[in-house]
This record gives sequence, structure tokens and C-alpha cells, in this order.
Amino acid sequence: MRAFPRHTRSVRHTRRVVIYTMPLLDVAHLVKQYTRGGGLLRRGTIVTAVDDVSFAIDEGEAFGLVGESGSGKTTTGRCVLRLIEPTTGAITFRGADVLALSPRELRIARRSMQIVFQDPYSSLNPRMRAREIVEEPLIIHRLGDRNARRARVAELFRLVGLDPDHLERLPKQFSGGQRQRIGLARALALNPSFLVLDEPVSALDVSVQAQVINLLMDLQEQLKLTYLFIAHDLRVVEHFCSRVAVMYLGKIVEIGPTAALFTSPQHPYTQALLSARPIADPDSPPQRIELNPSRVDRHAPLREIGHGHLAAV
Repeated sequence: MRAFPRHTRSVRHTRRVVIYTMPLLDVAHLVKQYTRGGGLLRRGTIVTAVDDVSFAIDEGEAFGLVGESGSGKTTTGRCVLRLIEPTTGAITFRGADVLALSPRELRIARRSMQIVFQDPYSSLNPRMRAREIVEEPLIIHRLGDRNARRARVAELFRLVGLDPDHLERLPKQFSGGQRQRIGLARALALNPSFLVLDEPVSALDVSVQAQVINLLMDLQEQLKLTYLFIAHDLRVVEHFCSRVAVMYLGKIVEIGPTAALFTSPQHPYTQALLSARPIADPDSPPQRIELNPSRVDRHAPLREIGHGHLAAV
């Protein structure tokens, strides 16, 4: 039985019937292992980057995945899109088994599932002009003729707050925030319904972060997008996401509505993580909590603490 009965299906009552709706994305018991070292005559060491991770995301939701570096957040996001092949587990998108898709079917599915990468400096080809970068997905998927693609690229530039007059510029001629907007325009080119946002603002200045986050929120409402928002900046997650899952050493140790999780964290790791947030009042004494690894039971199952709030305690 799934650990998250709330996410298996949501219920909407009408006067005459009860309508059940499935989540847009359902991830069940996801595992990703790597082999480290080894050689011709010796076995390598198995490293488990993602360890039995399950969660579901409803349509139109901004779902946060947080944790320290190395916790498995990015690997989870890339496994969802099959940019990395999972070792075991199940991934369902709009009722379709993502892991069972053929290469042709996966290519079609990728029109609905896109990613915005963390580093706007390395995720854009420095030798391609902005127009070519944004147009590339349209060419790959053979959508529209040349004039239609050019019009679509200009439309996308305006959509993300960039000037279409700058389409012939190289990436080095844009600022970091502008480059991330180009990456976002590229991800939106195929009209996806689901975006994996892999730390999309962590490489940007604070003032630029706010602009990009506001843009993402506006686009979510305007285009009816669903987000998997991977981040380690808890301030952004608290502001941006409706629900949050906390990862520790490859496992989800707590998951729930953002307000409940931030005001009443239950897992020792979540408590330590949240205590590291900067305090707005400089006169307030820090309440830093040090994590004691001996208090963490890695084999503890998630159990319900409150409505939709689960923790491995």
C-alpha cells in the first residue's frame, strides 16, 4: 500500500456524483544507485543517491524538494524526466508509465515535461545565439516552418520579459538573470504543462532572484503550469511552494503543506535545517539546532502527523 493515501487521488464532490482525480505526477519507491570505483577484476561500491522516494504532485501545484547538497534532490528531478535512468521504482505522468515509454514515446512526452537547469552560465551553448537556443526544441520536434518558429521565439522572449531585439546576441552578452530567462523560454517553447526547476535562482543575486521567482509565479498562473521546485534556499521555498518534501541522505524524511512543515517541523533533520534560516531581527538570539545523527532512524517509515503532513519519526 502506498505511504501517501492523500496523494493517490483527490476527491471533489458535486451534488450528484463524487469525482476522483489522479495527480499529474506520481513517483513511487524511486531508487537510483551508482557504482563507484571498481575495475576489471574487482567490484565497485554501490552508492544509493535516491533511496525509496515516493511523492505525488497535483496539477497546478508548486511542489518543493529541499535538502542539503548531496541529499539526492537533483538526481530525483532528473530521474523523473528520465534524463537519468532510475534503478528501480515507478513514475506516472498523466496516467502513463514514464519508465515504460519507448524512445519515440518519450520524445513526445518530453513536450509536456521540461527542465530549467541551475546554472545559467553552463546550460546555454556559448556559440549559439539566443534565437537559436530557444528555437532548437521547435526544430528537434519539427514544429512549424521557419517563419512560425521565429514568431514563436519572439513571443517567448516577450513572455519571459526579454527584448526580442536582442535575439541575435550570444549568451555572454546577457546578464545572469537574463540567461536564466533564456533557459526558461527554451523550456516553455513546446508548451509543457510540467517543469522541473532545478535550483533556478541559486546562482543569481538576491534582487534578481526575486524578479525570476515573481516571473515563475506569474507564468504558473498564466500558463497553468505545474512545478517541481528543487532548492536549498528555504526562504524562496516558503514563499513559492504550496507543499514541501525534505530529503536527507537520499530519503524523504518529511513532507507536508508548507505552512505546517515550516511552523511545526517534526523530523530532527527538518528542525536543524529550518533553524539555519537567517533571522530578520538582528537583536534576536540565534536558535540554531545541531543535528545529532544518532537521533535519525533511517529505516523509520513516514507516518501522518497532521492533515497531509508526514514525517519519518
